[in-house]
Amino acid sequence: MSMTGDSPMQSLIQRFFQLLAQRDLNNLSELFADEVDWHIPGNEAVAPWLGRRKSRQEVRDCYQLLWQNTEPLSATVDKVFIDQEDAVISGEFSTKMLQTGQIVNSLFFIQIGIKDNLIVTYKLLEDSYAVSVALTESPKND
Repeated sequence: MSMTGDSPMQSLIQRFFQLLAQRDLNNLSELFADEVDWHIPGNEAVAPWLGRRKSRQEVRDCYQLLWQNTEPLSATVDKVFIDQEDAVISGEFSTKMLQTGQIVNSLFFIQIGIKDNLIVTYKLLEDSYAVSVALTESPKND
């Protein structure tokens, strides 16, 4: 992902994806405010990293759960739309579910809002149905 300029939002998004790729939990969680409006819709009973979170610690716990249960295979950011302290990011990812070995390929859209250079809103839309299916079905042997 390449962005020009140095707005606070652009810098934060670049840092966010860098730390996410490195799975740097300590520094990644520091990008979030103490109170967060976080939501990744989906079946929380099957994928416990989905759902709502309200604090930096809950976000940290979410990433721990995600990283314990998945292996990222690829990710691309297609577009980043910024309006002052709000952004929408679109892209695609491919992730292996470690429990079943199934691979999920999905588009994603992330809405991020910042205040005082910290993330206060994080909403991720992905194919959470495919995630649920991948976690409940065994790989097919051809």
